[in-house]
Amino acid sequence: MDAGPWLPVPPQGYGGLENVVATLTTELRHRGHTVVLATVGESGQPADGRVCAFPTGQFPRLAGPYPEVTGLAHAHEHAVVAEIRRHAAAGVPFDLVHSHLEVVGPAVLAALGPAAPPVLHTLHWDLRRNAGFYETFDGGGRVFFAGVSDSQLARGPTRLREQVLGAVPLSVPLPAEPPASPRERTGAVLVLARLCEAKGTDIALRACRAAGVPVVLAGPVGGQPGPAALEAALADPASPVHQHPDVRWFREAVAPLLDEGARWVGSVAGAEKQRLLRCSRALLFPVRWPEPGGTAVCEALAAGTPVVAMARGCLPSLVEPGVTGLLADDEEAFTAALDRLDELDPRACAAAARRRFAPEVMADGYERLYAELLRRAAPRALVPTG
Repeated sequence: MDAGPWLPVPPQGYGGLENVVATLTTELRHRGHTVVLATVGESGQPADGRVCAFPTGQFPRLAGPYPEVTGLAHAHEHAVVAEIRRHAAAGVPFDLVHSHLEVVGPAVLAALGPAAPPVLHTLHWDLRRNAGFYETFDGGGRVFFAGVSDSQLARGPTRLREQVLGAVPLSVPLPAEPPASPRERTGAVLVLARLCEAKGTDIALRACRAAGVPVVLAGPVGGQPGPAALEAALADPASPVHQHPDVRWFREAVAPLLDEGARWVGSVAGAEKQRLLRCSRALLFPVRWPEPGGTAVCEALAAGTPVVAMARGCLPSLVEPGVTGLLADDEEAFTAALDRLDELDPRACAAAARRRFAPEVMADGYERLYAELLRRAAPRALVPTG
């Protein structure tokens, strides 16, 4: 299970992909699968083996220039290949590799040809990013793909879709607590995401100001986990955050809108994240891009918190209008939806999440795709050790 080198598994705050990997790894091991996790040294996720090229997550370095960043992903994947070779040489080759490392994972593993185990790569992003790769990539009958939503796959190029085995919607651990009562809720709404233009953070702030609803922003900016870290990075003239587009946008479009009713608290994890999810009146998801997966949406509904979102990407498939949330087509409609939050029943949100987003549901889906992958993959040769 290759989570990549960016964040620990599970993440210590922001990290939708890493949350998915943690949830899936836990459930697969419960079912008797042996899972070796490729991640970073600080990860706390239980697994049957560990592959690490770096002691800590490399996410903050994503703000650096491309020539410095690209080597990080390749160093990680080099360690993955070494582990594949080690297992093959010992006579216990992997049955398959489940990759989550964008572009580099499938590219490097496909280059091994029949010497590699069959590979399933989950697409976690908008497929217009790195479109040139997906338009030409050939997995050679060894590397196949899974999407996280049908709407995501529909936007992919034909060559990629020919190598897709199916879509498996995201899942999250289900909390033991029931939905919060009205007395337990803070009255504020929550934005749980990277603070960037694509996620529509400024839309949420303007809508909440117009509707008179307090809002909490929980997420990183330009790889910086919170206000103190960002301030410290900006105080360093040599820091790459000065060139990071998300940081520039945040300072221009978001910072001027922050006040007592609109607070940025940075990345959250553990009990604090669960408290915010459970006790907020709603989760806001005002995305400008075609969201492929929406992990935070699943987390909010599992906590019994309704979702107000733009009707883009996978959101119409996750949110049932009038039952688990409200969908909008523009900022005006999004703002109007904030006056209708009392129409939504938290118990209906939690019930829908248990039915649709439980870890068992995601594991069932991936077990089906693993079986199809093994059926389709060409006969394997052991990886040479020389």
